[in-house]
Amino acid sequence: MADMSKLLARAESLAARLEKWLPAEPEPVDWGASIAFRWRKNHGPRERGEIHPVGQVHRIQLKDLRGIDEQKSLVEQNTRQFVEGYPANNVLLTGARGTGKSSLIKALLTKYAPHGLRVIEVEKQDLIDLPEIVELIAGRPERFVLYCDDLSFEADEPGYKALKVILDGSVAAASENCLIYATSNRRHLMPEFMNENLEYKHLGEEIHPGETSEEKVSLSERFGLWVSFYPFDQDEYLKIVTVWLAHFKVPATLTPDVQQAALQWALQRGSRSGRVAWQFARDWAGRQRMKARDGRRK
Repeated sequence: MADMSKLLARAESLAARLEKWLPAEPEPVDWGASIAFRWRKNHGPRERGEIHPVGQVHRIQLKDLRGIDEQKSLVEQNTRQFVEGYPANNVLLTGARGTGKSSLIKALLTKYAPHGLRVIEVEKQDLIDLPEIVELIAGRPERFVLYCDDLSFEADEPGYKALKVILDGSVAAASENCLIYATSNRRHLMPEFMNENLEYKHLGEEIHPGETSEEKVSLSERFGLWVSFYPFDQDEYLKIVTVWLAHFKVPATLTPDVQQAALQWALQRGSRSGRVAWQFARDWAGRQRMKARDGRRK
């Protein structure tokens, strides 16, 4: 009996030590806490990913996004099909920085959240967990967009293959209630190099890309819908400035002084984009309100 007691005590001690290294049971997701969520990993010996609700969701209205009417129409149509239970495509939004790629997804969430749309943001390094995320949301009544922002890959990154598998090519199909929307500054999500042009081959009158180029295109072509965004010209930029000034309730219209300040702001930033227009309007609105306050104090 004494030997048996010692054996049980040692087994309990060993089990207690092993338990520290086992993944902790995840907390149930509070799906009613938000319309936007993030996939987060607790790094350490008990590493496990969990879906966390976003407390303060950045709400943007579709009408506030100017200069991208064609892009809005394409992505909204796809999203509406998805929300209403019809076939829809994974979406890749590419192009110049600050032109509204991420804002468009946020605006669509604002509009279609009352109809069951939810967004789960997944960081690039966590794309290897996509099968686990899909399994967690399978069977839910909501419609989920798995959102990957500013996505790009270098060679041999693990998330690259994981994304390819979940988009197309796995034996296990992705859940019917989720799509992937990704934004990137690179059309094919990977850097392109001059020496890759040397791999192109001529077969009769046809030109065929080499294996390296084919591999890079193979990921982006798995997105059923490609939507390209372009830099704004000066007139479009100033129109967007006007919209954001109205958003911040600046009483003045686009006077010559405001126009000059807006163009100078864009020149300093080296870009005419929706993001730069928003940043200028935010700064200008703050300055005007401070001037008004100081004027009342005198």
